[in-house]
Amino acid sequence: MNQVNQVSQVNIDRPNIKLSPIIGALVLAWTGAVSEVAWAQTAAEPLAQHQHMGGHAGHAGSGEGFHRRFDDAEKWAKEFDNPERDAWQKPEEVLDALHLQPTSLVADIGAGTGYFSVRIAKRVPEGKIFAADVEPDMVRYLGARAEREQLANLTPVLARTDTANLPEPVDLILVVDTYHHIDDRTRYFAALQSSLRPGGRLVIIDFKADSPNGPPAKHRISPERVGEELAAAGYMLIEKFEFLPRQYGLIFRKRDS
Repeated sequence: MNQVNQVSQVNIDRPNIKLSPIIGALVLAWTGAVSEVAWAQTAAEPLAQHQHMGGHAGHAGSGEGFHRRFDDAEKWAKEFDNPERDAWQKPEEVLDALHLQPTSLVADIGAGTGYFSVRIAKRVPEGKIFAADVEPDMVRYLGARAEREQLANLTPVLARTDTANLPEPVDLILVVDTYHHIDDRTRYFAALQSSLRPGGRLVIIDFKADSPNGPPAKHRISPERVGEELAAAGYMLIEKFEFLPRQYGLIFRKRDS
């Protein structure tokens, strides 16, 4: 890659104009400011905050995500990147289980402040990590963090609620503590198949019913329901991991790959 933390989004007006990394992030933040919901990873967020900090949730079975704002990245960084999270999120064990290669192309959907994206960038020095989020301030923060930590292979992506806006197909898509935020999940993930390379994998990590973190209990999504929704979207479950104390981990492939 030629630029540190180049920001990607599809269908930007005047695509041939080159922007500096930070200016580009700010422009994309402005263009996405009308987004009404955000997906930033909520793993470090106490249950009480999910219950009392606004947003709305869909009816059970509707496929509508649990909606809320994450528009102050510096504030959320203190929660999402709190070292105490490592004890139960076990990020290095998660990434070990995914067997990434140095050349892997990876997308982190709902990347937030980069808790997983930064770690992935260091594991794929010859590859790329697309850190996608619908919250413009998170995208700005990701760009600044990638530049600060000299991670030239980390590209912030301003997603939309109906598409991840990934600039190219990847080997692995990681969705951590974000699945429950996504609307019309079967349609969303069916469309996301085009962003997976042949043999590519989709990894869903989300909160267990008894986790002290996460959305209100009635808005949590069981691993069985995730499997049903993704089967309807054209995926098959190929593996699961159960070493996370507060979350489940499910790995899928496209059914025809």
